[in-house]
Formats: sequence, C-alpha cells, structure tokens
Amino acid sequence: MYSEVELTKPVPATLRICALCLLLGGILPAAPRILAVDLDGIIHPITVEIVSRALEQAKNENAELVILRLNTPGGLMDAMRQTIEKIVASPVPVVTFVTPSGGRAASAGFFILEAGDVAAMSPGTNTGAAHPVAIGAPMDAVMKQKVENDAAASLRSLVAKRGRNSGLAEKAVLESKSFTDKEALDNKLIEIIARDDRDLLSQLDGREITRFDGARVTLHLTGASVTVYEKNVRQKILSAISDPNVALLILVLGALGIYVEFSAPGLIVPGVAGAILAVLGLSAISLLPINWAGAGLLILSLVLFVLEAKFASHGILGAGGAISMVLGAMLLIDSPVPEMRIHLYTALALALPFTAITMFLLTLVVRSRKNKVVTGAEGMLGEVGVATTPLEPDGRVFVRGEYWNATATAPVPAGAAVRVTAIHGLVLTVEPAPKKSGG
Repeated sequence: MYSEVELTKPVPATLRICALCLLLGGILPAAPRILAVDLDGIIHPITVEIVSRALEQAKNENAELVILRLNTPGGLMDAMRQTIEKIVASPVPVVTFVTPSGGRAASAGFFILEAGDVAAMSPGTNTGAAHPVAIGAPMDAVMKQKVENDAAASLRSLVAKRGRNSGLAEKAVLESKSFTDKEALDNKLIEIIARDDRDLLSQLDGREITRFDGARVTLHLTGASVTVYEKNVRQKILSAISDPNVALLILVLGALGIYVEFSAPGLIVPGVAGAILAVLGLSAISLLPINWAGAGLLILSLVLFVLEAKFASHGILGAGGAISMVLGAMLLIDSPVPEMRIHLYTALALALPFTAITMFLLTLVVRSRKNKVVTGAEGMLGEVGVATTPLEPDGRVFVRGEYWNATATAPVPAGAAVRVTAIHGLVLTVEPAPKKSGG
C-alpha cells in the first residue's frame, strides 16, 4: 500500500514535458518528406534505373513529392521514353526542375521536363532543341518524317495532358526551337521559375495539381524536409564511367594490362587489374550505341601492330595501326549528341601512347622467340664440351659443368672438344667440335 503522502506527491516537471511531447507527437502530423533526384549528364539506361528506384523509394516512404533536378544535354530516345513512363505511372507527384542556373534540359531532357506533374526552371537555364537525330546511317526523307511526326505526337500528347502549350512544344521537335526560363513560363511550357529547392517548395505549397490520370492533388509542403536520393554502388560506378571518353580510357587500360600479363606471365597484378578494367569498360560501352565500323577499325589496328612486329615495314604498318585506332575510337560511339561521342583529343591521347607501348612489347616478344633457348633440353643443343673418356662411339663428356653419358657420331679422343647435336633422355649425341682458327 501507498501512503496518502506518496499518492499526492507532485509529478516532476521533466516527466510532464515528456508526456506532453508524446501526446503531441501522436496528434501532430509528421513533416512532409520530399525526395530529390539529380539527373546530370546524358540520358541512358542507368538514368531509367535511377528514376525507377527513386520513385519506388518515394512510394515506400510515403513521400509527398519527388523533385527530378535536370541538367542534361539529352541522350538516347529509348531511355527517355522509359524514364517518362516511370514518371507518368508514379503514385507520388513528380516535379521536374531544370537547375542550377546555367543548366539546361535539351533534346531528351525537354521531353522529361514536360513529363512532370509540375515543370519548373531556375533563372538562367534553357530547354528545347528536341529534334530527333538518327543514329547510324542517314534516314531517307520518308523515314525522317515518320520519326519526327512520331516524336512530335508523343510530346503533344504528354504536354496536352499536363495542360501546357502543345503547339509550341511541338516546334521544339519539328523546328529545334529552344526556350529560356522566362520564354518557357510566358508560353505555358512550365509553371514555375524558382531559384532553388526552397523557393520551389514555397511556391508549390498549397498548389492543386492534376495528375496524369486526372486526379486532383493539393500539395501540403509546410516544414517539408528534402532528402537527396543516394545511388547504389552499381549506379555510381556506371554513372561515373558512362562518359564514352572515360569508358574508352578504362577499356584501353584494361586491354593493355591484359596484354602485359600475356607478354610477361606471372606478374599477376597487370592481368587482374586489366581484366577488371576491361569488364568495366565493356559494361559502360554496352550502354551506348556502338558503330561496328569503329569497332572493326580498332580490331584492325591491333592486327596491324602484330604485323609490324613480325615484318619489316619500316613503320608503315605501325602508323596504319595508329591511324586506324584513332579513327576507330572516334567512330566507336554512334551518337548525334556531342557529349556522347569520343573526342579527337581523347582518341589521340589514348591511341598514340597505346601504339608505342604495344609496339614495344610486341617487339620484345618477337625477339625473345627468335633468341636461342638457354634452358632445358633445347638449351643443350649446340653447347661445346670436353670428352672425358674416348668416345668409340660411347663414353662420357663434360658439358655446362655436368658429366653426361654420350654417343659420338665419329671417334673422339679423350680431352678433345665436342659439340652437342641431340639429346635422348640422359644420353647426349655429340660430334667433334670444329677447331678454332688461330688469329
């Protein structure tokens, strides 16, 4: 039992504060969660994976909004279409935001910008120039028109559903029109111009938006916390090496490491590092459109290097290999987007040192094959020794610091010089060594 004094004892202030906090925590709603996703660089298959994983994360965390921060020159049409599909199907509203100032959402980036439930741009950014460009052989007039009309119709459908200016958006495809942030806002291609995320959220707070399926949603973003989507290890690696110039560098270094291992077996480190780099390089290049003529030229360059090491062409084959490697590198990635092509200075910086190193290693290998074998049974052939007993025809000889049983092809007296012509097990076949002429 408790005494009356214990029952009427006042509750400490700290306990009352804790109880009040718990009570308010159960009553007050949690701060809205915002997930921000950075899409920098070209649009490629990894972009699709990043957007897909980010939207799934936003759904699982009951996020109020997803912000796709765009700064891209464009990219692959298939990757762009898949990214748009993910945005349109997202249960969480998506705001596409071209940022920071000086950034752009060109070509495929313009399509993605227009796919958002709300489209926004920072001051000093631009968008548009979304005319489709063929990869590979030039299209004839009919096919070119089909591709343009298909892209234009796809964009019109997307923009009209968002309540934007579909007629002007179409001109970005058919006429490669580009727009500043103010032009895009004035012509109803976007809804907001915002300096940064906080400015964007303050303008979105309380705004009613219409989702792609027609549902109306009011955004409540007061006190929202913004979390940046963290790429996984695979996405970080492939994003970092998705630049064709970086991918080619990694591939060339990998090939060189493997070749060094084959040239000097047992070093191990060059072979292991080369194999890892080669796989990474191939993985990155596989994400990009390959021109097989460029790949063929790269293979031809390696063949010419080998031929130069075997035949005396006075450097003609080696120079042809270097030129073939430069041209092959420049043609390897077949893309109309400058950021997705391998630059001339990159091709030269890789091809010339690779040519010199490969030619040097090949020359060493060829020379080593031509040198006389000095170890094993083959190393005994041609060696000169001394007959320690008469050879008539059998006896014993002293060769390379060792005593051997030997059979002579002609009688040899003890103490005479002999030369090894063959070896059968532990028995040497010898002949009288020619006497050295006096000088």
